[in-house]
Amino acid sequence: MGTAKRLMKNAVIASLLLSGAAAFAQKGETVKIAWIDPLSGLMGPVGQNQVKSFQFFAEKFNASNPAGVKFEIIAIDNKLSPAESLNALKSAIDQGVRYVTQGNGSSVALALVDAINKHNERNPGKEVLYLNHAAVDPDLTNSKCSYWHFRMDADTSMKMEAITTFLKDQADVKKVFLLNQNYAHGQQVAKYAKEMLSRKRPDVQIVGEDLHPLAQVRDFAPYVAKIKASGADTVITGNWGSDLSLLIKAANESGYHGKFFTYYAGVTGTPSALGANGAGRVYQVAYNHYNMGGQMGKWMSEFQTKFKDDFYTGSVIHIYSLLGSAMAKAKSTDPVKVAAALEGLKVQSFGGEVEMRKTDHQLQQPLYISVWQKADAKYPYSPEGTGYTLAPVKTYESYVSSTPTSCQMKRPG
Repeated sequence: MGTAKRLMKNAVIASLLLSGAAAFAQKGETVKIAWIDPLSGLMGPVGQNQVKSFQFFAEKFNASNPAGVKFEIIAIDNKLSPAESLNALKSAIDQGVRYVTQGNGSSVALALVDAINKHNERNPGKEVLYLNHAAVDPDLTNSKCSYWHFRMDADTSMKMEAITTFLKDQADVKKVFLLNQNYAHGQQVAKYAKEMLSRKRPDVQIVGEDLHPLAQVRDFAPYVAKIKASGADTVITGNWGSDLSLLIKAANESGYHGKFFTYYAGVTGTPSALGANGAGRVYQVAYNHYNMGGQMGKWMSEFQTKFKDDFYTGSVIHIYSLLGSAMAKAKSTDPVKVAAALEGLKVQSFGGEVEMRKTDHQLQQPLYISVWQKADAKYPYSPEGTGYTLAPVKTYESYVSSTPTSCQMKRPG
């Protein structure tokens, strides 16, 4: 064989070997995910619970995922501040991190999306992917949608669609007060509540509406006084963390007996605030609840035993399930290839099949309305040792909870 032919043959063999290696390049690779959320301040307890959740499930999915990768969480305290979050993002990128997760605060999410869009445009080959586990402002998958952003939670409008569909049949709900945190998510809760109630229950009166600063109020008694004075029989609130726990505590102390329709009654601190007083009148809309049973039930029980804490951020499981499947499909951990593989991807999750909608990167999933009641043989899981639980009363399948999108997705290249 001539030298030229031999060199050509060797080059072909080398390229085949390389392409074979590339096909499984992700196997055994460590995928670092920067977790950017609060670990201090009034919302610190929520963040601390979620870091444990991400680490607990990293262990579970490291033992088995279709891509054979290892997930590693790098936790950074953003003190719930958009400015601190941008510093955290820069620090993560400097450490070579290509995946970022965040969820507490849509104001933070919007700042991160903007910064990641700019970074990816200026740094081809070093793109970063943003996995949103809980920031639910609908704009993130509508007017401000980004190819680099994927939301695993259901957005504010999807959850309000479920709440108002449920309220349609609650004849005793006649006068509603809207109390929310004064930032993107809280403002959207109020907006969609008014819009959807007027369509489905035009007889319902909105008797009051108030917005308060995020994670700053320590005494909600003045707000509860307004609620009582308005004659409201029901409160709709998107509050979370200390802003919901302290609101419920103030309502209980003042003897307010109306219903609460919430997004986050199961989150750290709120079950203890609810206690016996919330039974039968506090509802939650979410993509999971404390009594899912099956594999989810086993994981919750194990988490509770290990950390003396409750697992409630089910989107963590979505993140690992989807990432593992997308990386296996892309045969790569490169965020550009993984993003393409995530689009339209369907996986089996704890609530059945979920799908990452290609048009706007909003996960399509079932939603559950649950009510606070005494734990029993049928619904035994008791958060924060309260003896009470969130029991499911209604399930809305993906096609019911889905809302349209105005996203005009700009894809790279």
